[in-house]
Amino acid sequence: MLEIKNLKVSYDGVLAVSDVTMTVEPGKIVALVGGNGNGKSTTLRAVAGLNGADAGTITFGGEPIHKLPAHKRVPLGLSLVPEGRRLFPRLTVRRNLELGAYTRSDRHEIARGVDEAFTTFPILKEREAQLAGTMSGGEQQMLAIARGLMARPKLLMLDEPSWGIAPKFVTKVLEVIQQVNAMGVAVLLVEQNLQKALSIAHHGYVIQTGRIVMQGSGQDLLHDERIKKAYLGL
Repeated sequence: MLEIKNLKVSYDGVLAVSDVTMTVEPGKIVALVGGNGNGKSTTLRAVAGLNGADAGTITFGGEPIHKLPAHKRVPLGLSLVPEGRRLFPRLTVRRNLELGAYTRSDRHEIARGVDEAFTTFPILKEREAQLAGTMSGGEQQMLAIARGLMARPKLLMLDEPSWGIAPKFVTKVLEVIQQVNAMGVAVLLVEQNLQKALSIAHHGYVIQTGRIVMQGSGQDLLHDERIKKAYLGL
């Protein structure tokens, strides 16, 4: 579904991603993990079209997309839930969901999407008329994921979904990610929390200083002694 080859991305002449090659197969959860400042979010933003690529290729569904602007990637089936959620805090839960479907024009389909979001995330139905900015961090993350699904993506990209939420909600968010994946949506998950991310991933990549240094099944990486020593303190 998604293939990244030899991706290189820089900011103001400083190399942030020097060599990333990875794939996401249809219907799979793929985790891109590593410490802060190693290029995880930059890679994700390059796939979404928010960062330009200096070199390398990004292919989605067999078609090259690395030269397309971000707004033309969404209708192809790419949806990004950004770090920090980036909701519209002074708009209601329902309105935030509706804005997630900005690439769609059929009002009946949009309304059906909102209803499906309320079915998948019952807490959002309870908060339908509440302003997004008054919700808890965990509830906001649920809304951000639901809003990302309003574009009907084939691939949902999540940037640090455990950021800024209470530990008890982290487990719930991971369960929601698995639930979304069970609906047939592939997931590319960027996380600093290696243990949580790899525990639900079918495949994982470890990035360090802008390069992929390890890859394998989520479980294999989770039990790799090098991962335990370098990242989990075990």
